[in-house]
Amino acid sequence: PLSMYRALGMPELVEKLPHKCLPMGSLVGGLTSEAANDLGLPEGLPVVQGGPDAFVGMIGLGCIYPGQLCLITGSSHLHCVVTAQPNTAPGTWGAYRGAPLQGTNFAEGGQSSTGSVIRWAKALFAGDDTDYKTLDAEAEKLPPGSENLIALDTFQGSRTPVTDPLARGALVGMTLSHTRGHIWRALMEAVCFGTRACVDGLVSAGHECSEIIIAGGATRSPVWLQMHADVTGKPVVLCENADAPLLGCAILASVGAGIHHNVEDAVESMVRRLRRIEPREDVAAEYEKIYENVYVKLSQMARPVMHAIAGLRGGGSNGRKLVKSDGGGHAPML
Repeated sequence: PLSMYRALGMPELVEKLPHKCLPMGSLVGGLTSEAANDLGLPEGLPVVQGGPDAFVGMIGLGCIYPGQLCLITGSSHLHCVVTAQPNTAPGTWGAYRGAPLQGTNFAEGGQSSTGSVIRWAKALFAGDDTDYKTLDAEAEKLPPGSENLIALDTFQGSRTPVTDPLARGALVGMTLSHTRGHIWRALMEAVCFGTRACVDGLVSAGHECSEIIIAGGATRSPVWLQMHADVTGKPVVLCENADAPLLGCAILASVGAGIHHNVEDAVESMVRRLRRIEPREDVAAEYEKIYENVYVKLSQMARPVMHAIAGLRGGGSNGRKLVKSDGGGHAPML
């Protein structure tokens, strides 16, 4: 980041960067007496290098080999694929060299609105009187494509494959015959289509994916899990311990404490796969047609309309000028 610091007129910040970078799972040292007193732990207790939550979460899911994609779900979706190639491309982040482990790389994609869209819809259409299982059951009765109701998941902008802070969500094709269940399914499908777009964006950057290892809130919905597999065309793996960052910390600690020789051995011993959800061939083929013929085209066609709407509302970008990137995305510039 040296050139960035110079451009900002703050080159002295480089002196505050850490001068030594340790791999995750390395022994940092022993707990100091002051820290031991504050924490109520023994002085000299081994302290092991951790990392950012997503990096540690990948370890906790056993996502450490090229071709594996870690999907962390919550209010948003984060897609982290381990890759042999340190390539980068507009709309993706990375590839980060030496992450999550030395000798590997990983690249990242993201969706800004996923679980947050589902939570918004529940509050709007169901409130506290109806639970998520009831809404899922209504959606499960309907065919792929929600009987010609298609949604865009970009309620809070788009990150991957096109970075556009002005992108917004949409429901297209609504008729008076559509019910709450149709809208619920269309929004669930939209999130899955967005995940497919992220996977495609990462593949276009040179990062292939053979399976998706999933964690977070989406794992509590069997309907949504199957939908992720059907729409992406990839097997979705669910692990026994869904709290991936917590297990990742335990794995790294076991290596630093000498219980396991390395992270790979610790993952083999401590990460347990619960089940593997395969895409259903006939349903995946139906979703493939909807994705290519409707979702992708709708996303592209809606973009200039969303920008026009933002202009009517006064920009919607807090006074920032939008500059088109080489990759067709948009990045905010002060």
